[in-house]
Amino acid sequence: MADILWNRDDFIFSYRVAGICIQEGKVLLQKPTNDSGFAFPGGHVAFGETNEETLKREFKEEIGADITIEGLKWVGEIFFTWGEKPCHQICLYYDVKIEDGVTPRDGMFFACEQLAGRTFQIEFHWVPLERIAELTLYPENARMLLQNLDNTVQHFVYQER
Repeated sequence: MADILWNRDDFIFSYRVAGICIQEGKVLLQKPTNDSGFAFPGGHVAFGETNEETLKREFKEEIGADITIEGLKWVGEIFFTWGEKPCHQICLYYDVKIEDGVTPRDGMFFACEQLAGRTFQIEFHWVPLERIAELTLYPENARMLLQNLDNTVQHFVYQER
């Protein structure tokens, strides 16, 4: 099935889901090997696929992990530049728990990502929560949002500066 990712002449629209996975005081983050910016693991929703199906598929494909989805945490409307084009992304962030697979003791490890017909290597890091302030994290307001995780769903709009 095709990802809900439209690359038009003058803009890109992206529908993505991501997992907020915190275990043993560490959060699982990903980043391209050629970039210093981190993000939450996840991927683009395929047409006809639920958010839960997407997250389970992405975690299994990328890091070989089975997950349980605990609930929706954030709804993000994110505006940034993707390559040379403006991108409007809707990203839903879920609290996830890894049931089988990698653990925080794995530290940093590599996996492969596929996007728009390309395959590239991506780094995964278990980052201690107290070190989040030291990282470039996207969206940038995620640092603040991580400090206020509770039983509510938070909506945010992030516009790249």
